[in-house]
Amino acid sequence: MTEPYSCDIMRCNTLARRLLPQMRAEMVYRLVNERGISQSEASKRLGISRAAISQYMSRKRGFNREDLPDNLESVIERWVSAVASGEGTITICDVCRSADLAGKR
Repeated sequence: MTEPYSCDIMRCNTLARRLLPQMRAEMVYRLVNERGISQSEASKRLGISRAAISQYMSRKRGFNREDLPDNLESVIERWVSAVASGEGTITICDVCRSADLAGKR
């Protein structure tokens, strides 16, 4: 049996700074290319500038050649669905739990 997840602000901060930019870039890319949401609409839904969306799409921001663990892929897909539908949320805790399961502490 695995140990229950426990929150640690320092670990979460490190994970957020290391993983979130790459996850956000992938999420934006999927919203625009797979879900057909315009870059302008994506910027409105996410509350970020149109320029930031453009940088994510061109892989100038948040791009990392390292593959994301499979557990984080499922969080990204849930995030894409939540933004595309306007229903549901993804939290930092979701990212940390998934990173812990993937061994990305």
